[in-house]
Amino acid sequence: MVGDDRLRLFCGLRLPADAVERVAAWQAAELRGGRLVPPENLHLTLAFLGHRPAAELPRVAAALRAAAARGAGVRLRLLGYRETRSVAMLTFEDEGGRAAAVAGALQRTLEQQGLYRRERRPWLPHLTVLRFSERPRLRPPLPELEPVVPSDAAVFISRLRPDGARYEAVETVALGG
Repeated sequence: MVGDDRLRLFCGLRLPADAVERVAAWQAAELRGGRLVPPENLHLTLAFLGHRPAAELPRVAAALRAAAARGAGVRLRLLGYRETRSVAMLTFEDEGGRAAAVAGALQRTLEQQGLYRRERRPWLPHLTVLRFSERPRLRPPLPELEPVVPSDAAVFISRLRPDGARYEAVETVALGG
């Protein structure tokens, strides 16, 4: 990557393998009417930056490292299923607010550096599981999922393709330092 190349970047929490396997099995059994998010793309977004110059990647990674240091003990408990106009998601309760603290610290730092603009709505811990053009209005039973302890956080490059985006983790960091 060259400094003036533009990359579609976001930061997210990665899920442990057992949670990914359970969600993927649930998706295959319960979700219809759109394009399933593949197991390798399942994550909880902390901040979506959009297209940014490749030269900014080290600053984004540094901001994530600093924010992730606050992430010791992140636990997310599954709350429900929800559809918006273009995606279906699983929503989570952030036990103790630790994931929100990571997201808030990351977003503040990126915003202070001019790399990001925070959304007006509060951060919502969610896992996008289905994308669609017409809302399927599903009411699936929830997957069997123990409280999720994210494995780590990562800076991802999102590469858009005709069959859906592919995410590549280019920097991963442990939660809690």
